[in-house]
Amino acid sequence: MAFPSIDALLDQHQQPHTDDLLEWLRIPSVSSDPHAKAEVRAAGQWVADRLKAAGLTVEWIETQGHPLIYAETPAVPGAPIALVYGHYDVQPAEPLDLWHTPAFEPDIRDGNVYARGATDDKGQVLTHVQAVIRLLETGQPLPLQIKFMIEGEEEVGSANLERMLPELAEKLACDVVVISDSSQFAPGQPAITYGLRGIATFELKVDGPRQDLHSGSFGGAVMNPGIALAKLIAAIVDDQGRIQLPGFYDDVLPLSDDERAQFAALPHTDQAFAESLGVDQLFGEAGYTALERKWARPTFDVNGLTCGHQGAGVKTIIPATASAKLSCRLVPNQDPEKIASALESFIATQCPPGVRATVQRDHGAPGMVANLNSPFITAAQHALGEAFGKPPVMIREGGSIPIVQQFQETLGADCLLLGWGLNDDNAHSPNEKFCLADYHRGIKASAYLWQAIGNLSNSR
Repeated sequence: MAFPSIDALLDQHQQPHTDDLLEWLRIPSVSSDPHAKAEVRAAGQWVADRLKAAGLTVEWIETQGHPLIYAETPAVPGAPIALVYGHYDVQPAEPLDLWHTPAFEPDIRDGNVYARGATDDKGQVLTHVQAVIRLLETGQPLPLQIKFMIEGEEEVGSANLERMLPELAEKLACDVVVISDSSQFAPGQPAITYGLRGIATFELKVDGPRQDLHSGSFGGAVMNPGIALAKLIAAIVDDQGRIQLPGFYDDVLPLSDDERAQFAALPHTDQAFAESLGVDQLFGEAGYTALERKWARPTFDVNGLTCGHQGAGVKTIIPATASAKLSCRLVPNQDPEKIASALESFIATQCPPGVRATVQRDHGAPGMVANLNSPFITAAQHALGEAFGKPPVMIREGGSIPIVQQFQETLGADCLLLGWGLNDDNAHSPNEKFCLADYHRGIKASAYLWQAIGNLSNSR
């Protein structure tokens, strides 16, 4: 089934679509801020109202935290069912002084809208909402059923959705889950992301003397927890970028020769990548390219360090404690629990005498790889090619979206990760942005996608 007027209809509504985005971005829905509970609910109510006004059946699902917004169009017998997943919560805006304009006062300049949540994820999930609204306005029935699950806790781990997913499985039953919370490969080069890395996070704490000590009176007589922490961290990664935790690589799903050739053919150079990051040289696991390392190889990283005097001037002490925030990005087949046990075992055997080291587990999630033979990928390739005027490339993403793997397992559905953002959109950072041209192209791609998926019913 085709919607011959959809291009013109979407073009006519570009300004209203932009106005809607700006309105939603003005709501400071920071899910990690206990004082912003009303604002988070207001952001959920905003999208629920838009979906309800368009004629969808909408359900407001309370959780132990922020609510879930569920909506659906009428069922279409014999046709595929698609579920759109996204989130209406955003990251904190701090540090505020680094924003060129206030984080929750959207500003359009140079073709971009700058605001917290612009690309992560209000702007991207709104493309699918707008596409469905406009398709329904044509008066023609949709060629498939489209469901929405838009949550308010993605930025704090999606704990309530994860916990409730088994009981929601029947409601969310679908053939494909569509998620737009990532990026194109490059400006104007759309991409389909078929793999995500998992994650495991920890805090490593080293305790020494029962209190800070004068470094003159006690230096050389006791182990310094800061030095012990540095030794432990340095021992985890060797000079070739290999992680030394026991069994760390045992379950790693290797890249195929075809995948490596496909990555190598992408328009990418390590030199340009390094320059874009402001470093003079890249580093990582020997034997792999930068794209392979950041998309499909496991990592260990230090996310934060705390030790001793942090104020102005000098304070000559041996600190009583030192700690580090750590994370591992994992690839498909790696088990976060096994990695956590490996870290604990390694720290126990490597800890210097005179201090005590403990590992506190935080959260973990496995990686995922989509089915590359899925007909939904073929449908997405057609839709993105039409909207962007260029066929999409197939890529992986180094980040983690923990709920994706659970969707695959619980719903038994394929997953399509279709990002409209750009790598320099500053997600989670000051001056977050979203290209308005890509916002509008994303709406068109979404509209084309529903037609392409609906056409699959004819081949069933």
